[in-house]
Amino acid sequence: MSRKWTQQEAADVLGLTQPKLSKMLRGQFRGLSEAKMLDCLTRLGWDVQIVVGPDRRAVSTGRVAVVFA
Repeated sequence: MSRKWTQQEAADVLGLTQPKLSKMLRGQFRGLSEAKMLDCLTRLGWDVQIVVGPDRRAVSTGRVAVVFA
């Protein structure tokens, strides 16, 4: 969905400064916590769901997946 916001308008909605948003849009996430990224998604109207399941004995490590519904 395109909202046609300026970076400043988007930064205001997300609770970020415009320079921090600019860095995030360029893939530079240093100084931006996972919690803040989740907060940004909810401010944009997205639901965020984190599901933790039981260990799977057949594999030695767990996995992380992001699924967009």
